[in-house]
Amino acid sequence: MTILILGLLLFLGVHSLRMVADDWRTQQIARFGELPWKGVYALLSALGLGLIVWGYRLSRAQPVPLWEPPLWIGHLTALLTIPAFILLAATYVRGSRIKAAVGHPMLLGVSIWALAHLLSNGSLADILLFGAFLAWAMMDFHAARGRDRAAGVVYRDGTPASDLKVVATGLLGWGLFAGFLHAWLIGVSPFG
Repeated sequence: MTILILGLLLFLGVHSLRMVADDWRTQQIARFGELPWKGVYALLSALGLGLIVWGYRLSRAQPVPLWEPPLWIGHLTALLTIPAFILLAATYVRGSRIKAAVGHPMLLGVSIWALAHLLSNGSLADILLFGAFLAWAMMDFHAARGRDRAAGVVYRDGTPASDLKVVATGLLGWGLFAGFLHAWLIGVSPFG
């Protein structure tokens, strides 16, 4: 469990800098330059993610069960991850009304993903992993929207064509991940 916690602290810590130490972050970017900053950021993020994956995998070998979710919750989780994938796609497809409405769709998507997985997983490692991501994403979403309001950021309206691309990309990603990649990467098939 220690490796999982270290990974979460490193990954989510790096991803929380703008939320908790924005002035310091800005000073470091000015001091070292944007590219070196992004390089260190990416390296620490990758290391944290690697520790999360390793720690979670180790914890699944000796789980500490807290509750046994009912079987039907897995279907609810699969359904809830559809909007999470659509929101993830909205992060990258330009000109969508979805991104204009949400502002920070990746953070909202991560919140939905984490909540869905909290519902269908009942071990201590699951609570740590998905609970930490849920708490972080909700706090970061709130902070990012607050920065937007303070800076007067207005997201331009998108087009129906871009929204269609977002939904199609999100559904395709969800289908690939839920149908094939989840079982291959995680070892659990969402559809049993």
